[in-house]
Amino acid sequence: MTAVPSAAAGSPDATWLRTVVSDPLVAPMLRQLGDEYSTRYGKDAHAEMARYPSEEFEPPDGVLLLLLEAGAGVAGGAYRRYDGTTAELKRIWTHPAHRRRGLARRVVAELERIAAASGYRSVYLTTGPRQPEARALYLAAGYRPLFDLSADPETIGPLPFRKDL
Repeated sequence: MTAVPSAAAGSPDATWLRTVVSDPLVAPMLRQLGDEYSTRYGKDAHAEMARYPSEEFEPPDGVLLLLLEAGAGVAGGAYRRYDGTTAELKRIWTHPAHRRRGLARRVVAELERIAAASGYRSVYLTTGPRQPEARALYLAAGYRPLFDLSADPETIGPLPFRKDL
């Protein structure tokens, strides 16, 4: 685990922490994501959250990142190898008490920076059709939708996006 102070993270006491799925600081993020997805989609999403081996989010092919303020996780996310030149973003999260501060955008930008420095040339991701704020985030961050934006998201299923780094 590596903590790096970062005023660019939005707060003078903010730090980026590169860590692993088993880190106790990650548990609230995964629990809250699973609970939120379960509520939005009406089925238990915790199994889906655990379907990828934790090693996929560790170097050299992946990263799990938390943004800490005063030692507590306020936002985070990860990427894993999608293919030889593409990273796949997963688990982009902001603590409910810290939303509307631009933290998710900062997490995405930092993951993109790390992925590019690791040799990835593009990023791929999917988000759910009942997550309009995530869809808006990725469009605002320059991701190209790989689906018809005018279609009802519920008819598409997972909404795929791609961005060149």
